Amino acid sequence: MAAPEPTILATSGGHRPGARTPVEFDALVHHAVDLSGAHGRRPRVMYVGTAIGDAEFFTGRMTEAARVAGFDLTPLHLFPMPNLADIEGTVLEQDVVWVMGGSVANLLAVWRVHGVDAIMRRAWEAGVVLSGVSAGSICWFQGGTTDSFGRELRPITNALGLLPYGNGVHYDVDPGRRPLVHQLVADGTLPTTHCTDDGVGLVYRGTELVEVVAETEGKAAYVVEREGEKAVEHRLEPRLLPKP
Repeated sequence: MAAPEPTILATSGGHRPGARTPVEFDALVHHAVDLSGAHGRRPRVMYVGTAIGDAEFFTGRMTEAARVAGFDLTPLHLFPMPNLADIEGTVLEQDVVWVMGGSVANLLAVWRVHGVDAIMRRAWEAGVVLSGVSAGSICWFQGGTTDSFGRELRPITNALGLLPYGNGVHYDVDPGRRPLVHQLVADGTLPTTHCTDDGVGLVYRGTELVEVVAETEGKAAYVVEREGEKAVEHRLEPRLLPKP
């Protein structure tokens, strides 16, 4: 089972505190599974924690979240060495790849060392739904804003480029994100940039933004475009997803 065309769900959400576990998958992760078309069996989800150094405690939390959700979860670790003998074959067997947040700069560097950047492109072309939160959102775009280098936000412009836009995450909760996105779009450092409040996701078929969805009420997405020497922002209202 695969999505009918290359599909990405780029988010600033997907997790919530669990009732009996530290973390559960919220509606955005479940929507990524829905987009894959998986049915009649347990969905196969790959968890990629490169951006937080493959922290074992969080892999354990994701494993528990998958158990609660009824998903079969396969972690991809690259520290201290790949935990999979056949990374590409295993990725291509998945319905969804969910990439955790953290340092997008470190994620991109480590993926390129191990050829995971090219593997993700082939998986996207094959219909595996690519998704994730924060760094796991920015990585699919041309670039975005990041705290990978320190507390002061900086641009990153060498992401995978599957989508020909910039990406702004945590747009409503980190006060530095919006002004920096506007500056970077206005001066041409970033192309037209698609941004998400926490709890919001952007659905792309191919490279076209086809829908905005949310797991939290009152949130939105935004398109920031360059007009002359200025950046202009347009608000996009999402469709509220049902709670899983």
